[in-house]
Amino acid sequence: MMISSRMVTSLNGQIANELLASHKYLAMSYCFEDMGLHVFAKRFMEQADEERGHALKIAKFIQDVGGKVILDKIDKPKSDYKSARQIVQAAVDSELLVTKQINDLVAQAEKEKDYATRSFLQWFVDEQVEEVATMSELLKLVVMAGEQYLLQVEGRLAAMMAAK
Repeated sequence: MMISSRMVTSLNGQIANELLASHKYLAMSYCFEDMGLHVFAKRFMEQADEERGHALKIAKFIQDVGGKVILDKIDKPKSDYKSARQIVQAAVDSELLVTKQINDLVAQAEKEKDYATRSFLQWFVDEQVEEVATMSELLKLVVMAGEQYLLQVEGRLAAMMAAK
């Protein structure tokens, strides 16, 4: 195996973290649907898919370096949000948590002088900068608009999604 068993264990833990993030976004998407905010729902469904993709990317890396992928259980996500602002704030908080988790993995790779894993994780470091910025921008829009103008934010969000 090209990396330590400790690193494989940590990476398997991050697979569970990414799958939990995906699960959270899925629950948030359904909350937005229930609120009638279909563009928000679509965006958060896309984000759920993206987080699942991150988990799969880590699993592939583990296999590529000779490790064994072990899937762990994930917790039930919160699903009783009362407002769009509460959901988007939870998304920002979730992205900040994932950023810390990725940074902890980078620190572990550096401590172990595991340059293969360190190199692999750089993509996630860069991705988290984008993820936090995107959700923070959305939170600013939701806060500025207030609950009564969320449909205008939906229009802006639709344009942002189309520009991708």
